[in-house]
Amino acid sequence: MNDISTFEDIQALVNTFYGKVQQDDYIGPVFNSKIQNRWPEHLAKMYRFWESILLDNHTYSGRPFPPHALLPVDATHFNRWLTLFTATVDSLFVGPIAEEAKERAAKMAAMFHYKIEYIKNNTI
Repeated sequence: MNDISTFEDIQALVNTFYGKVQQDDYIGPVFNSKIQNRWPEHLAKMYRFWESILLDNHTYSGRPFPPHALLPVDATHFNRWLTLFTATVDSLFVGPIAEEAKERAAKMAAMFHYKIEYIKNNTI
């Protein structure tokens, strides 16, 4: 196995991961309900997002949190998401950028969970 180093690697990671997400009994319904028939657009956005983070090719612009702000999710959803993401990276890649991908995903999951819980607990 090689490290993540090309756009094609990003595509493989994103496609494999979200293929698992769509089929997952626990988080799949949340994603499928929100994204519906817009998976191709979502995947394209995720290619740009992860390419920007991991390969330093700044192809993504936007704010990733707002679309997630009101999702009906809790810590167990984020744990499942991170478990699937980590397993996907480990099944496809090895190296410093693969490790960075897992670290970034863990930080993102923690931040999104914190923000969503804050919104839930501070809504009037």
